[in-house]
Amino acid sequence: MPGWIGVVWGCNLACGNIAESQYQRRFQWLSWYNNAMKKHAKQSIELDHLNLTPEAKAEVSNLIQTLLTQAQNERKLLEAKNQALTLELAHLRHIRYGAKSEALSRPQLSLFEEDWQTDVSAIEAEIEQLPVPQQPKRARIGRQSLPEHLPRIEHRYEPQSCQCKQCGSDLVKIGEDVTEQLDVKPAEFFVHCHIRPQYACRACETVVAEPVPPAIIDGGMAAPGLLAWITTAKYLDHLPLYRIAQIAAREDVTLSLSTLAEWVGRTGVALQPLADRLILHLLQGRVLHADETPVAQLDPGSGKTRRAYLWAYRSNDFELGPRIIVFDYQTSRSGKHARDFLDGWQGHLVVDDYAGYKSLFTLAGNCTELGCWAHARRKFFDLHQANASTIAFEALQRIGKLYAVEDEGKHLTIETRQILRAEKSLPILQSLHDWLLQTRFHTADGGGTAKAIDYTLKRWQSLIRYAGSGHLPIDNNPVENTIRPIALGKKNWLFTGSERAGKRAAAIQTLLGTAKLNGINPAKWLEETLEKLPTWPNSRIDELLPFTPEAIEALLKQCG
Repeated sequence: MPGWIGVVWGCNLACGNIAESQYQRRFQWLSWYNNAMKKHAKQSIELDHLNLTPEAKAEVSNLIQTLLTQAQNERKLLEAKNQALTLELAHLRHIRYGAKSEALSRPQLSLFEEDWQTDVSAIEAEIEQLPVPQQPKRARIGRQSLPEHLPRIEHRYEPQSCQCKQCGSDLVKIGEDVTEQLDVKPAEFFVHCHIRPQYACRACETVVAEPVPPAIIDGGMAAPGLLAWITTAKYLDHLPLYRIAQIAAREDVTLSLSTLAEWVGRTGVALQPLADRLILHLLQGRVLHADETPVAQLDPGSGKTRRAYLWAYRSNDFELGPRIIVFDYQTSRSGKHARDFLDGWQGHLVVDDYAGYKSLFTLAGNCTELGCWAHARRKFFDLHQANASTIAFEALQRIGKLYAVEDEGKHLTIETRQILRAEKSLPILQSLHDWLLQTRFHTADGGGTAKAIDYTLKRWQSLIRYAGSGHLPIDNNPVENTIRPIALGKKNWLFTGSERAGKRAAAIQTLLGTAKLNGINPAKWLEETLEKLPTWPNSRIDELLPFTPEAIEALLKQCG
């Protein structure tokens, strides 16, 4: 069979056999294309041996070239589709089975590491108890010292005699060997007994007694410390009330679910003014982060759950003042909720590409959008994890240089950081933009690479906006890191019982989350606040906010 006829026949044969399945079609085409290209290299030589007119020879050559071009285009399309499906499959597997880290190369910890470490320690202890000759114990490397603020209980072990057992001379103290062990007391319950002596006046027949100190729950048996413990366990440690009741039962303390629920409800009502005050202070900032996470809400009428959303708004770490996180519970993901919360607010808003925020940026003189480089990076990271794409790896390397500049300038002043970004970040961004445009020109549509590049180029103006200043953040990670523990806690509490319960949880999470951001012990702050709150004047409510004393003092001076 002449060479050119074989090529044409191969084209027809390939076209006739590509209908079995999607995957068979791809591989048949790819295999045929590689073989056809090898045959095409010998085509010109083989045509010269045929007795063809120049016109026929040119017609055959053009036909073969057209078929090869079509095959090449089909191959690119199939490669793009294959890449997209591979990326989607890898993404789904990552969601179902994979670790949540986004590091390029990082050894993953075993799920059974804790048990492994426990087994190793147990085996070492058993070996030490064996009746074998004494051997030097394994040195413990890198053991951290115990915190200095913890109370110390001393146990002294003095020798039975101060005379040497060998010669009888007096022993002289030359030092001490101190070994520290960390211990803990589980929830220790105790009772406050308030005694009010009563005195009577025989002359006027009156009785005098000191009033009972006011409390969050008048006449209730729950002290502020107990209310703080229950609230922290439920909203910070994500323990359902029945588990809290089980913990108390182990100490022979009976707490019914109805009683616990009543205490939590009353505590939430008492703390609501503090949460509302945090919202007012948050909206004083000119740069905010925004994100949302779905939660399940019980629908009593149907006996099922429906989807609600916990919206999160966080202050900017580059601005002066305390750090604030505010949660807003809503029954949907409609952008109306963000517009209502930020009504009248003006500034820069760091968000992802969710369409619900877009209306905020169309209002004249209102919000200015700041893109999140972490989301753009995630597109390339998923692509690299799926098929080890060299293009994705190159993009990750270039984006990594932007973050290296941010690490260099995170402790600088706003003015100095702006100069640093102008000198280093802007050239990197320009080079990255040129590279993305060039790469996209040579990338077929429909694939994962094209989608990742298109996502970045589409949001380019919002992504580079931070580099022209010294106070704008590069990504939305601060609010995502704050909201992540709540997302993990959903595995424990599963759903909220009602919209009211969701809003109460949002208010308490706002206060406890803000305390954590400012380095304050949430449980200790909550106990002290619940003690003061019943008699605290509303005019001084800012003094109870979960801020450091320095931040409160600066806030009071700012407010006049």
